[in-house]
Amino acid sequence: MENSTEVLSFVLRAYGYIGQLKYLYFSIMLLWYLSIYVTNAALITVIFLDKKLHEPMYILLCNLLANAICVSTAMYPLVMSQMFSDTHEVTLPWCLLQMFCLSTCAAIEFCSLAAMAYDRYVAICCPLHYNVMMNTTRVGTITVVIWMYSFVNSMFSFSFVVRLKFCGNVIDKLFCDHHLIVKLACSVSVFHKISDLFFSFSTIVTPFSLILVSYMKILVICLNTSKESQQKAVTTCTPQIVSLSGLFIGFIFYATDLTSNEALLSDRERSFLTLCLLIYQPMITPIMYGFNLPKIKQSLKRFLFDRK
Repeated sequence: MENSTEVLSFVLRAYGYIGQLKYLYFSIMLLWYLSIYVTNAALITVIFLDKKLHEPMYILLCNLLANAICVSTAMYPLVMSQMFSDTHEVTLPWCLLQMFCLSTCAAIEFCSLAAMAYDRYVAICCPLHYNVMMNTTRVGTITVVIWMYSFVNSMFSFSFVVRLKFCGNVIDKLFCDHHLIVKLACSVSVFHKISDLFFSFSTIVTPFSLILVSYMKILVICLNTSKESQQKAVTTCTPQIVSLSGLFIGFIFYATDLTSNEALLSDRERSFLTLCLLIYQPMITPIMYGFNLPKIKQSLKRFLFDRK
């Protein structure tokens, strides 16, 4: 067994040396972060102010929008600060905090998509019972459960990581990644491996299974209805499918890269693709929902152009 040392910071080696380009990269990242924050916050405000949007679908959508702001805040400030760093070091507490926040946000994203898929299932497959099955009280309970469930799941896994002793401090990533931090540990207990499996199952497998079942039932119903009903179902489900596809592709790449014995991509290619995935997901949600759902488009037009 390697001798453990007291690790006070981690080095994010994926940044490398970027020279004078750091000013350009910083400006791009800052503008993108502000765009994500403003667009998601604007949609949350519109949904809050417009009583016509006080429906289960849009209340659950606020989970995704708020989560996009949270995950961007957990990611972008660190990335931008590293642009001007020569050592690319992150202190242990900040690294662990970022790891915990990103894990929690990932859980919230999947759980929110699962809740929205269930909402669409009830609306399309059980329309007569929709107001009873998805009343305000139940939607509020679902929202609280999503955030509490995600927080407790992440805390359970996090409690094992904070007790690890590390034999290295170099992370080949743009951010503090859970699995790469664990790889730096001198030894990992069987309890930690079990907690990781539990977190993966409860955070990804379970919500994805619920999403899959919901959309399969929606598909079966749509095949036996009119073209008008099919078009309406596609309109309301498309944004969720696009969000889910982005997440699924990102996690496929992430899991493949972690489990492969040989690097599938170079460090630079991996860093670029990781950055693209981080940029894509928080921004695609407001774009898809803001410009694709008719009610939100109408509300945005009223607030932007019809107010006197």
